[in-house]
Amino acid sequence: MSTAPTRIPLSLWQERYAAPFAPTTAAEVAARGWDAVDIVFVTGDAYVDHPSFAMAILHRVLEKAGFRVAILSQPDWKTCEPWRQFGRPRLFFAVSAGNMDSLINHYTANKKVRNDDAYSPGGRIGLRPDRATLPYCQRAREAFPGVPVIAGGVEASLRRLAHYDYWSDTVKRSILLDSKADLVVYGMGEGSIVTIAQKLKAGGTLRDLRALRGVTYALGAKESEAYAARTADASFELLPSFEQVRDSKEAFAEATRLIHTNTNPFNAATLVQFHDRQAVVQNPPALPISREEMDAVYDLPYNRRPHPSYTEPVPAHEMIKDSVTILRGCFGGCTFCSITAHQGRIIQSRSPESVLREVEKLAADPDFKGIISDIGGATANMYTMRCTLPEVEAKCKRLSCVHPTVCKLLGTDHGPLIELMREVRETEGVRKVLVSSGIRMDLAQLSPEYVRELAEHHTGGRLKVAPEHTSPKVLEAMKKPDIDNFGVFAEQFRQASADAGKPKQQIVPYFIASHPGSDLAEMIDLALYLKQNGYRPDQVQDFIPAPFDIATCMYYAGLDPFTKKPVQTAKNLTDRKMQRALMQFFKPENYFTVREALIQAGRADLIGGCNGLIPAQPPKEAIEARRKHANAAVGADHYHTVANPARGEKPGERGAEPAKTGYRPGRKSQKRRQEKRKGNSGPKP
Repeated sequence: MSTAPTRIPLSLWQERYAAPFAPTTAAEVAARGWDAVDIVFVTGDAYVDHPSFAMAILHRVLEKAGFRVAILSQPDWKTCEPWRQFGRPRLFFAVSAGNMDSLINHYTANKKVRNDDAYSPGGRIGLRPDRATLPYCQRAREAFPGVPVIAGGVEASLRRLAHYDYWSDTVKRSILLDSKADLVVYGMGEGSIVTIAQKLKAGGTLRDLRALRGVTYALGAKESEAYAARTADASFELLPSFEQVRDSKEAFAEATRLIHTNTNPFNAATLVQFHDRQAVVQNPPALPISREEMDAVYDLPYNRRPHPSYTEPVPAHEMIKDSVTILRGCFGGCTFCSITAHQGRIIQSRSPESVLREVEKLAADPDFKGIISDIGGATANMYTMRCTLPEVEAKCKRLSCVHPTVCKLLGTDHGPLIELMREVRETEGVRKVLVSSGIRMDLAQLSPEYVRELAEHHTGGRLKVAPEHTSPKVLEAMKKPDIDNFGVFAEQFRQASADAGKPKQQIVPYFIASHPGSDLAEMIDLALYLKQNGYRPDQVQDFIPAPFDIATCMYYAGLDPFTKKPVQTAKNLTDRKMQRALMQFFKPENYFTVREALIQAGRADLIGGCNGLIPAQPPKEAIEARRKHANAAVGADHYHTVANPARGEKPGERGAEPAKTGYRPGRKSQKRRQEKRKGNSGPKP
């Protein structure tokens, strides 16, 4: 059994395990005795020094390499003054919109403004702009012309080439061109950002950075002309141009195909895409980091807390503060998921020793309650799994190692993970270790021992899994296994829970509404499946077409980019609302929407009766919900009360300020016209 010190006072814990936060103000820079900073890291998130936050990892690896880093968190983007507070950076500005794409952070699938922001203090909204990478880069350029601006993070990574933007329903240019950044670092950027800092410190130029893996850059006019003349050069892949993908959905689908077949870092080509006469160049992805390199990243002295200047909790930190990351990457290749595009499909795993060091550090934390909320990563049970033949892995172009079937060359041994889970839960000071990351069910079934361990020791009463849909057509579009696969796993888990003396443990399945390929017929079948199996999902996930995803191409172009076959997609807001309601057909407030969907789909047989989804007559709660909705609509700000001049009220809307321009019934010229009309109202001679 591993040992750990008993919990100690916070000041002693920080002295023993952590290093000071990065400076966030000019005063904090001065307190360090620094005359200048090397790098200003601009982020749209609250500053949280935890390895689940990108700004924390990047600050710590740069600090370890000897660089002075200041963090500019959630600055006022309407002026460049916050960018000037640290003085001119010696090396560069590093810019990220945050852990999430800013538009997904701000808006729901129905493009409504979200009520909170999990990455801001107190969950407050409005602390970062839409498309945050653009104004952040532009303000950096404005504050100190000539200082290199390096963009990165999820938002920039997924927009590095021409892409479909769901929120404006347009195809947009590479974010490089719109943000005026010098370089976009895509994917996981620890190695890249340190190399960039070292090269610039040594006197290198931005041109010297073009040889790095995992970067995208724009060429000047003359250089672009030279690339255009090299059309027969096999060293790069020429994508359809921005103008072509903007004007042709077939060209957009082909560009998507080429981009995603060049994601394996061992065989990916350099990609070139012209925007008018300017070329944007994407180098092959960065190579996966070694176990030793990954251990070094997570062994750094994180405080695991938000910056002490915050007086309100940061919701995202509250959720992950007691979690431990053990791996990166995902070889699932789900078409609606951006994890593979960002973290890569090759699994990178930490050593058990490194994981246990972090667990012991966590166990000594005075705020730790004894429960590790999650031990996992993008997919919890892919720890140490890789292709068993490196020579094949170096050539493979397959986008998923588990679809349509699990590759016979994939190492699927759960043994190292089972042993790690046992060691973690036996650590002194740890009472419970939960697995909250996604479980790949087709892999879990290959190890009954893993399922038993999961049910007996690592489930807090409810296990969340994601079968996503029941329709074979939709599941094929998603690159997910058949729904029967979920049924087999669910039965395994129920049996394992019963054997462990925990028969009340439940599986909570997650499904997606409005995914490409899904229409009302598919959603009705899903609703029937849920009813027959007794599932009542508390939450419904609506498909959001995130930039770069294969499913986003299906949504926008209506084509599968690999087969070029048509894919039906629900784009109309009413259709999307119906699909969402069908998944929660049992909720009274959804009654009338579900009824409308059933009638529209020709399934009125499911209204009323024992086998119906909804009763024949609306319940009182449904009528009350509709009444409240109607009242809210009438009372909304688009309803106006108009003044009555006959009662002496000023013309126009009651309570509104008088307009300064436009139609003004009381103006002198209008009175003259009225008098003239009266004078001319008699019969003409």
